Amino acid sequence: MNITDKIRTDFILKDIHKGYLVGGSLRDIFMNRCYKDRDITTINAENYAKKLAEKFGGTFIILDNENKIYRVVLKDKENFIDISELRGMNIQEDLSQRDFTINAIAYDLENDTLIDTTNGISDINSKTLRAIKEENFIDDPLRILRAYRFMATTEFTPDKELTYIIKKHLHLISQPAKERIQDEIMKLFGGKNISQTLIKMYEDGILEIIFPCVKDIKKIPPNSHHHLNLIHHIIETVRQIELQYNDANDDVKTHLDRIDFGGYPRINHLKLAGFLHDIGKPYTWTIEDNGRHRFIKHDIKGAELAKKLLKDLKFSNKQNDYITEMISKHIYPSNVISAPEADNKIFMRYIRKMGNNVIDNIILAKADRLSAQGPDVTKEMIESNINGLNKLLDFYLEVKDTLQPIPKLIDGNEIMELLGIDRSPVLGKIINELKEAQINGDVTTREDAEKFVKNYSLV
Repeated sequence: MNITDKIRTDFILKDIHKGYLVGGSLRDIFMNRCYKDRDITTINAENYAKKLAEKFGGTFIILDNENKIYRVVLKDKENFIDISELRGMNIQEDLSQRDFTINAIAYDLENDTLIDTTNGISDINSKTLRAIKEENFIDDPLRILRAYRFMATTEFTPDKELTYIIKKHLHLISQPAKERIQDEIMKLFGGKNISQTLIKMYEDGILEIIFPCVKDIKKIPPNSHHHLNLIHHIIETVRQIELQYNDANDDVKTHLDRIDFGGYPRINHLKLAGFLHDIGKPYTWTIEDNGRHRFIKHDIKGAELAKKLLKDLKFSNKQNDYITEMISKHIYPSNVISAPEADNKIFMRYIRKMGNNVIDNIILAKADRLSAQGPDVTKEMIESNINGLNKLLDFYLEVKDTLQPIPKLIDGNEIMELLGIDRSPVLGKIINELKEAQINGDVTTREDAEKFVKNYSLV
């Protein structure tokens, strides 16, 4: 099937006969990859976008009024069309302002002709990532990070000139808006080649610009429980998460593919959490007299540091909450299965505490375990841990459809009335501890809840 046939059999593009199909969607068509977006550039983009919204019964959204970029979201809420104003006098000038040759191909939807002035199709076929021109990266340094994103998502190899451009202008990467950097990070961590890309980013020096914590992380050497230094351990953890995902059953994959927050799948967020899970180790590092390296409460410190980092990068509260919970509790599943009397009751308590994040948390714990070996870690220890985590995961998958939400036995207003207090952080603390008591099975009725509140010490 030739390119015209592929475009004209697309259920959306078959009815569009004006403007130029450009960018990622056209690249993905050449690569036979699935896509949900269609990028079109044209003159009078705003009016054209409104007409497409009316034609397809979609929703018109302004993405960037200043640069005249608009979106039409179709009825299914999955497919969309991005319409941008033609830059320059013609399509050739527009394409010359783009980042990579693989994204500088256009298809004239009016005349059904292909425009490829930079040999982008050839670069797609040879899996080469090549820049249009250096000044485009100076004009928008985010393209430097985009280069690594494409290395992770397409497994393309940058040519010598692009490698030179990236290294020359690395210092500019902090200039773009944090929201744009955050968006690229999420796309980056969705790549199948993310671990190899992270190693390249580390070697090139960009990783510690995006994530300043890397400057301290790279100081932690291997030890008796870790055959890798810390920077390579966290990158290996990301790789292991990807391997766990690839080998997972349909229930696990479906869960990790869900987009519950931030506009990206859970698996992208989980791999980022894996990269950050030991961020607290440099600040809790001690070496005992016997030479053993200790990182006491690095999980708690790590969550604290990650919260600020993610906030600075403009991650949403829900994204931040998810990632920091993964970090603060990445040891939790292994502690559960190592309990002296690990049984279904203890497993259920863990499940109640983790809520909808059980699968994610166990996958992270398994990846962390598989990434940490050393003289004091035997093969039997690793196998025992992984088997226990698999047992915990299997138990959850068996019972998850029967789980009922923890009932609210008493609300905040009633607590304030019972104790004669006003709304304050103390109220939130009481509510959290009451929930914990319900999870433990110490509080099961409304009478239990009232008794718990009345006996609560406000001192």
